[in-house]
Amino acid sequence: MSPFRVFATLLAAVLLTGSAAAQSTGSRVIVESATSAPHQEGTVRVQSNVNLFMPGPTGEGDASQALRDRARRVVYEMAAHECDLLREVLAKDCRLESINTNINRQWGQQQQEGYNVGGSMSLQITLK
Repeated sequence: MSPFRVFATLLAAVLLTGSAAAQSTGSRVIVESATSAPHQEGTVRVQSNVNLFMPGPTGEGDASQALRDRARRVVYEMAAHECDLLREVLAKDCRLESINTNINRQWGQQQQEGYNVGGSMSLQITLK
């Protein structure tokens, strides 16, 4: 196993442990070598996923639209903060490559009304 793969694996374990302890939303961080895209030496792709529940109205009104907007905003703000966190810990540069949000309505007699929100982001970093 190459030294870079050993480093990437060790880094993933550290980030997974720290991320799980720091976020109550069930975030998971995966670090992998950016071998599929052209990259410079010392660059790493970081992927982070988050799932959370936002209680509130799920109908067709303005309040439901505001809650869906707030749900997406939470994921976008997490993505922005992820680069800040990576710069503090291990990156000298960070670039957001992609972000995805998924919002699913939850309602019914046995469930609290609201939205299950999923988000994923992919970032490209240059190691310090």
